Amino acid sequence: MRQLISHIMLGFSRQILGCVLIVLVNSIAAPAYAQTTARMAGEGEEATRINNWTIGLAGGPIEGAFIWYAADLATALNDGDNLRILPIITSGAGNNIKDLIYLKGIDVALTNTDALELIQRTTKIANLKNRIQYIAPLFMTDFHVFVRPEIKTLEDLAGKKIGMHTPGGAASVTGPLVFERLGIPVTAVFVNNSVGYEKMKSGEFAAILHTVAKPNDLFKKIKPDDGFHFLSVPYSAKFEDLYLPSAITSEDYPHLIKSGEAFETLAVTTVLAVYNWQKTNDRFRRVSRFIEYFVTGIEKLHRPPFSQKWKEVNLAGKVPGWTRYWYANELLLKRAATVARQAPQVETAEAREALFREFVEWSKDRPAPINQEVYFREFLDWRQQRQAR
Repeated sequence: MRQLISHIMLGFSRQILGCVLIVLVNSIAAPAYAQTTARMAGEGEEATRINNWTIGLAGGPIEGAFIWYAADLATALNDGDNLRILPIITSGAGNNIKDLIYLKGIDVALTNTDALELIQRTTKIANLKNRIQYIAPLFMTDFHVFVRPEIKTLEDLAGKKIGMHTPGGAASVTGPLVFERLGIPVTAVFVNNSVGYEKMKSGEFAAILHTVAKPNDLFKKIKPDDGFHFLSVPYSAKFEDLYLPSAITSEDYPHLIKSGEAFETLAVTTVLAVYNWQKTNDRFRRVSRFIEYFVTGIEKLHRPPFSQKWKEVNLAGKVPGWTRYWYANELLLKRAATVARQAPQVETAEAREALFREFVEWSKDRPAPINQEVYFREFLDWRQQRQAR
């Protein structure tokens, strides 16, 4: 009981912290009494300077990965008065989309691709897919289904209570969509997964769900002697419009999964989302600067102390069912054109193909490239060095 109370209080304090941070951003990014007072005190120029290039970035709950990715972006891209990013603790992927639409001070948000699908179906927000767009895809997160010992298959969860994390979080989005598509009726309960785990131990919940990058701290801390285990979610045509196939393996959670064992699951794409501001709106001014810093500064995030997940980012990657924000698209096209202009020219297509085959043979024993763009750059460097020789 004491442990349960501590988890509840921890969750409560985190929610309070999130609310406090949101209030702080609102006071910075929108006209407020404090700014009016500053102007009256002759400090208007200082207030304007601080607000001019400040961006509110919606992250996620403190026990998830989103808030830490948001913190990475702030650390790597902040540039004094030229750009200031404020990472904000939120409830997660689902509510971040609503916050982009309705909440003052939220300019950019981390979310998952399936969140747009669920919100479009469960709310009356008009023209949602045109209003919310993406800057770039980021990482893959994995759908974790963690169950009690007596649960052997997904069908065994029919009619059972399942913890689907906090309302608006990633699991609260993916969970209902997945079980609806599987045709398995379950009772969804939306509470923090730390609390949900305690309810699993007492037998009240049959499972908890988590959509998060692996390995996740929650599962890393669970003792293996409870008999709780993961379930597979086999990939099929039911999921191909929103998800990709993935697996949770013993390398991710060696204390919970036997060596060599793996559980099939679904991967969800995390995106950097933005409201579709046009040039006539002042919010566009700040958002466009954030995008410029992100596109030109992405390589800063490839180095320590930032998460290794940043190396997976392919700025040019496309997101099915979403529209790329027009300004981000313009920047990426200009970037691609610059790379193409800088590429050394060869006389014929046949010569270019032969040269590339030679590069592939030369690089076959080297580490796999992060993405196609990096691979192309390696080819250009190799080719330039070869020509110099």
